[in-house]
Amino acid sequence: MDIVNLFWVYAFSIIMLLVIGIYCMLATFNLMRALIGSEILIKAVTLFLIVAGYVTNQGALAQCLVITLIVVEVVMMTVAVGVVLGIHRYNKSLDVRKIRNLKG
Repeated sequence: MDIVNLFWVYAFSIIMLLVIGIYCMLATFNLMRALIGSEILIKAVTLFLIVAGYVTNQGALAQCLVITLIVVEVVMMTVAVGVVLGIHRYNKSLDVRKIRNLKG
């Protein structure tokens, strides 16, 4: 019964992280804040994988999935930050409402 209680505590935390990440992505016009929101979403998924691996007694599989997710996350964030910095260099703003036509 302790595992079920532990799962629900972490499930509440995971749901809150998902809500915070989605809100952070949707409520802002700043590209960096949107990237931070996606980072929070990925951390919620990582926490869910760890908890699911613990509850199902498949810790090794959960560790492999989390390591793979971390590698993919780092590559995605590196490319996304590069794109955002390129947009900032071109527009002098990170506001999505002020992004000019790139055909220019």
